[in-house]
Amino acid sequence: MQAGTINTPRVATSSAFSVESRNGRPDFELASALQKVSPQQQAKAQKTATDFEAMFLNSMFSQMTSSLKGEGPFGDTPGTGVWRSMLTEQYSKNFAQAGGVGVATEVYRTLIMQQAKTIRTA
Repeated sequence: MQAGTINTPRVATSSAFSVESRNGRPDFELASALQKVSPQQQAKAQKTATDFEAMFLNSMFSQMTSSLKGEGPFGDTPGTGVWRSMLTEQYSKNFAQAGGVGVATEVYRTLIMQQAKTIRTA
């Protein structure tokens, strides 16, 4: 898997055509939308979705570590808070790039569907 890409499961419907899947079922609506949206817009939507998931995970990790006092490699020094915030930021980026928790997949789908509707009405 490449960094920054979203793993979207696919369901093969024939040897020449594959369809995106959602919750184990073919998502023909997304497959149709992807045909209308340019590859550049798809790449931008992937990056936006992954960045959004990283931001969401950073918020979650920050909340998880907010009550920790005096633990970790730096103990209870003035730099501990800064170090911990940078660590949670890197954790969140790595989690999101490795596939995350599924938020990016849904955000990506929503962005593609909105762009396809805009193209259809324009």
